[in-house]
Amino acid sequence: MATGLGVGVRRSSFEPEPDCAIAQSLGVIGDGWELLIVRDLARGLDRFDQLAESLHISRKVLAERLTGLLDSGIVERSAYQDRPTRYAYRLTPRGRALLPVLVALQDWGDRWLLGDGSLTGTNTDDEPPAHRIHQLTGHRVPEITLPSTAGTTLDVVDTDARATVLFGYPATGRPTPLPDGWSEIAGASGCTLENRLFAARYDEFAAERIAIRGVSTQRPDEQRAFAASEEIPHPLLSDLELELAAALRLPTFRAGGYERLKRVVLVVGPDRVVQAVRYPVTDIAEAVEWAIRTA
Repeated sequence: MATGLGVGVRRSSFEPEPDCAIAQSLGVIGDGWELLIVRDLARGLDRFDQLAESLHISRKVLAERLTGLLDSGIVERSAYQDRPTRYAYRLTPRGRALLPVLVALQDWGDRWLLGDGSLTGTNTDDEPPAHRIHQLTGHRVPEITLPSTAGTTLDVVDTDARATVLFGYPATGRPTPLPDGWSEIAGASGCTLENRLFAARYDEFAAERIAIRGVSTQRPDEQRAFAASEEIPHPLLSDLELELAAALRLPTFRAGGYERLKRVVLVVGPDRVVQAVRYPVTDIAEAVEWAIRTA
């Protein structure tokens, strides 16, 4: 894998700015197709045919862009079939480091291109982020492990359970105070209540062999302190690096300096396939009831 300034730069137009990291980065990943390939690899689409079908791109163009990403050290491949040889593609650590960029770009597009520019922690049923999230039904959740309040990394899906309820939430206010103006952001408040309501029904979920996973973009130590103070029995997962947000194209909003998940509830089967989606979540208590009724 190549290293150093200007790795994999293929566009000579950026050569006059060798010390500008933005120009150098655009030389590697400035093509729209390349960013969309990274997006789909994050979603778990790792075969050439899967990428071609998802992107509606010619096989020639896809092969060229994959070659560029391989040369840049953003993607690596491994053979899964001989005669003829076929490859599976995956993001390298350098490639995964682009996921926060993708999520930030999605957030910017949701707010400024698909929305009216207002800062919001939720959406209406007829807005594009809601359409995108409901399209997850029937799709597979990639194998992603995240730091948890259990002190280990956990798969976002409990494949030993009959179903997993995976709920994303923006942030709790303990131990780290919430940003100024948090209560004025529609849909942002209510995370402590949501965790308390899921915790209160924990035994009911467990009796039905339904696992609960809460996820936010807060640091693991913040989640552990909150879980201890509230005696939360279900694991909380930290998507600080936005791996799950990128994989599922979850809606986010930026507050207090980083991306926060908008409130969403997914029911996922042991085969990792999304069975049902609740978004937007306008009534937290009703959404918890919906989760145990639907899973």
